[in-house]
Amino acid sequence: MNAKDILTRAKELLPDIIDIRRDLHRHPETGFDLNYTLEKVKTELEKIGINYKLCGKAGIIADLGDLSKEAIILRSDMDALPITEEADIDYKSETPGKMHGCGHDTHIAMLLGAAKILKENENHIKGHIRLVFQPAEEIFKGSLDMIENGSLDGVKAAMMLHSLTGYPIPEGTLMVLTGGIRMSSCEQYHITVKGKGGHGSNPHMAVDPITAAAHVHIALQEINAREMDPKGFAVFTTGKFIAGNVSNVIPDKAEMFGTIRTNDPTGKTGDMIKKRISEIAKGVAMAFRCEAETEFFDAVPCMVVDDSLSKSALGYMKELYGDSVIAVDDSGGGSEDFAFVSHKVPTISMMLSVGDANNGYCYGLHNPKARFNDDYLWMGTAAYTQMGLKWCEEN
Repeated sequence: MNAKDILTRAKELLPDIIDIRRDLHRHPETGFDLNYTLEKVKTELEKIGINYKLCGKAGIIADLGDLSKEAIILRSDMDALPITEEADIDYKSETPGKMHGCGHDTHIAMLLGAAKILKENENHIKGHIRLVFQPAEEIFKGSLDMIENGSLDGVKAAMMLHSLTGYPIPEGTLMVLTGGIRMSSCEQYHITVKGKGGHGSNPHMAVDPITAAAHVHIALQEINAREMDPKGFAVFTTGKFIAGNVSNVIPDKAEMFGTIRTNDPTGKTGDMIKKRISEIAKGVAMAFRCEAETEFFDAVPCMVVDDSLSKSALGYMKELYGDSVIAVDDSGGGSEDFAFVSHKVPTISMMLSVGDANNGYCYGLHNPKARFNDDYLWMGTAAYTQMGLKWCEEN
C-alpha cells in the first residue's frame, strides 16, 4: 500500500472519523473512569474485525500483522479534562464539568480510522503493529499503568500523535519532533499553610494562613528570578489556591497546588526546585506565625525523542504530505505521560495542527472554548497508518 493509497482511503473515511470523534466529544470521561469511551472503542474495533484485549485499569491494546515480530506502538490517549465546555459547537459536551479540551477524542477517532485501513490491508503488513488506547494521560498515570501490565512486551518502537489548536500554524501542518528532550518533566506540588481560625473582626486573636500563603506564593517567584540558570528551562506555576468558605471567618488553613516543569533529564533541577519550595514555604509561613507542609506527587519524566526514529518518521511523513511536514526542535514546556514509554523504547512524537489561530481557532488546548477543525482529521489517520506500515517494512 503506497502513500497515495493511504491518503485516498483516509479521506474516504473522514465522515466516519468525524462521527466517532463527535460522539466521544459529547460524552467526555476523565482519568481511568472511561466506561462509555471504552465501549465505543471496543465496538468500533469489533466492527472492523480486530481482536483486542484490556490492559491495566482501563487500557486497550490490539495487535495486527505478524505477531511473531517485535512491534511498533501507535498510541492514542482517551481521557478528557475536568472543565466545563464553553465552545459554541453543535456537539458540545453533555457531561457537566467534563470536556475533551486536549483533543484526545480526535486522537481516538484518527487511530480507529488507521485501524480500519490497517485491517483492510493486514496481509501487506510486513511486521507487527500494536494499537494502544490509553487512559489517564491528563493525570500522568495511564501510560505507566499500561506498561506495568504488559503494553510494551515485545515492543521495539513507539509513536504518539497529538492534535494542536490555537496556535498560528496553518491547519494541516504536521510537525515531527526531532531527537532529544522534546517535552518537559512535570511534578505536582501541594503546600498546606496552617494557622489558627477566628472571627474576621478579631484578626489579632487568630493566625491568618491566607496572608502567610500569599507571601509564600510571592516568595516562590524568586526561585526562577534569582536562583535558576537563565540558559536552562524550568517553570513552576501555582494554579489552584484554596482558603476559607465565608467572608467573615479567618480559616485554619490555606492550600496551594501547582506544577514543576524542567527539561533536565537528570532530575537535578527539579530536585533543587522542590528543596527550595519546601524551605521557602516553611520559612515564610513561620515568619507569619504559621506552619507549612509541602508534598510532591504524580511525577512524569522528560519526553525523549529517538533521533534515528525521528529521521525515519520525517521521511515517511514527507512521502505523504511533502512541504506540509516540518521538523521541530523546540522542547517547550508541555508534558506527556508517554514519556514513560520513551524511556523504555525508541519513541517518536508528532503534532498535527487542526486549528489555526489566524483562522478563527483562537483558544488553545485546555481552554474551555477550544475547538478543533475536523476537516483535517484524515491526515492523522494517514500519518498513523504510514508510520506503522513503513516502520514494519524497514524493521
